[in-house]
Amino acid sequence: MSKVLITRKIPGSALEKLKQSHDVTMWDFDRVMTPQEIMELGRDADAIICLLYDRWTPEMMDEFPNLKIISNYAVGFDNIDLEAATQKGIVVTNTPSDEVNESVAEFTWALLLSISRRMVEAGEFAKKGLYRGWEPEIFLGHDVRGKTLGIIGLGRIGGMVAKRAQGFGMKVLYYEREQHPDREKELGVEYKALDELLGASDYVTIHVPYTPETKHLINEEKFKKVKRGAFLINTARGGIIDEHALVKALQDGQLAGAALDVHEREPQMNPELMQMENVILTPHVASASVEVREKMTEQAVDAVIKTLNGEQPETIVNKEVWEKKRK
Repeated sequence: MSKVLITRKIPGSALEKLKQSHDVTMWDFDRVMTPQEIMELGRDADAIICLLYDRWTPEMMDEFPNLKIISNYAVGFDNIDLEAATQKGIVVTNTPSDEVNESVAEFTWALLLSISRRMVEAGEFAKKGLYRGWEPEIFLGHDVRGKTLGIIGLGRIGGMVAKRAQGFGMKVLYYEREQHPDREKELGVEYKALDELLGASDYVTIHVPYTPETKHLINEEKFKKVKRGAFLINTARGGIIDEHALVKALQDGQLAGAALDVHEREPQMNPELMQMENVILTPHVASASVEVREKMTEQAVDAVIKTLNGEQPETIVNKEVWEKKRK
């Protein structure tokens, strides 16, 4: 019977299917496993279902001689050295789906509207019992109708964000490494170079993957290009923004506010951003819906079962490994 280690408790009925045919160990404690704990519990594992916080370096992989698949319980997989996994014959999978994309797009809009209309500030004010009656100038925010939304990354999630902007009567700009004329027509969006987009947008939202090329894509230089008084939203990866430069842009008034679900040094959050009233911080929960988490569990489990049965999983990331995978 193949051995499977799951590095964090995950929801969903699909786990029962896995337990019926495999020897499953799941970490029950409410914290991230250390690399040492993963090695101790899973050294002889044939498959591992892990989180995006679990770092898989070449040296880490060498500690698992039987490992055939790392099933990453996330859409992104920058926590895994993909080249090393491929060289060692280890299959890597992730959990992309329309359910995840729609959920992140919805959450992006929740953040955008919340920061624009100062919902978090107003909610905390009311909870503290400070409300004394309606006032003409209490918590004045900004309407989004007629404003310009700049989308950095017009992939699946970026496209869904753009579709929702149509309902709010916004002009939508986008930036990608390559222009997409067909999608421009479909979504009613206009291509701009990054600096042009930043200078023209009232709201900027980020939807690119985290790679060496996108690390600190939004840095001090780029903040100088941003339209003064704009809002920044990030539900992609924290490292895409230089948070030190972000703090300065907020302090200088270059940005009116920021809403971040992802953070440069997760799980740590920037202490200066935590003190700012015009900043919303959430703990990486853009895809945290019951429907999405159950779908992710189903995908992660399915990938393990298929790989161990010799069937190529639909969500394989390193497809070139399949012909030379570990037996």
